[in-house]
Amino acid sequence: MSLDEAIKLLATDGMLIKRPILVGEDIVLVGFKEKEWEEML
Repeated sequence: MSLDEAIKLLATDGMLIKRPILVGEDIVLVGFKEKEWEEML
């Protein structure tokens, strides 16, 4: 997904901001727990 596509998706569905999903090569983070995100990124 391109950055522009992601921005458009976030702009149309506010729940994605409250419940973000980050998918990487070897991690998946669901929801936002600041400490967990800092450790993984």
